Amino acid sequence: MAMDDFLSVRKLQAGYGRAQVLFDMSFNVRDAEVITLLGRNGMGRSTTIKCLFGLLTATAGEIWIGGRQVCGEPSHRIARQGLALVPEGRQIFTQLTVEENLVATAREPSGARPAWTLDRVYGFFPRLKERRGNLGWQLSGGEQQMLAIGRALMTNPRLLVLDEATEGLAPVIREEIWRTLARLKAEGLSQIVIDKNVRNLLGLADRHYVIEKGHVVWHGDSAALQSQPDIVHQYLGV
Repeated sequence: MAMDDFLSVRKLQAGYGRAQVLFDMSFNVRDAEVITLLGRNGMGRSTTIKCLFGLLTATAGEIWIGGRQVCGEPSHRIARQGLALVPEGRQIFTQLTVEENLVATAREPSGARPAWTLDRVYGFFPRLKERRGNLGWQLSGGEQQMLAIGRALMTNPRLLVLDEATEGLAPVIREEIWRTLARLKAEGLSQIVIDKNVRNLLGLADRHYVIEKGHVVWHGDSAALQSQPDIVHQYLGV
């Protein structure tokens, strides 16, 4: 594990029953870096995320977070190491208010970086402040996605993981989410982003990992990916 790596995944293997999904998955995320996991549906991206958060036990390999090997540990211990997930489908608490959602999983910061508080999240998402007393089910899809991101930030993470954060949203809301992720990057928050919008990812991310059938088949920076459109067509189908 390199000195500036916050997360290092080494030769990870996992699956469901007899069906193996991941084969020697390896990648890393440095401090203040944004990476992507690219690939078609069913290639292993979400399975990788489940392993990172202890929601699925890997059958082999290692996951290092902040210099600690966490593979096999329960999800609540892994979360305390500084990971936060914005899950696919948002999964907010629909019967709680916006503010109750935000404080439900809040954690104190560990480190010198500015803490994420209610006021700070509301500053990022003024619409959430306007709707702070509304129940989750009363929000639009875009507002729910902002709430999911805000809830993750309230855990004061060092690494934010976003699984299909812009899926199903109106174009104007998608652009607002991308602007938010760029602001978080500028503040030095590491991110793993899974999304289908390659154009936006090229402008946001530092490095990209292309996954095919549970393997990393290509990795490189945005300039390299942009110069190889055949990679995009072959493995992403766009």
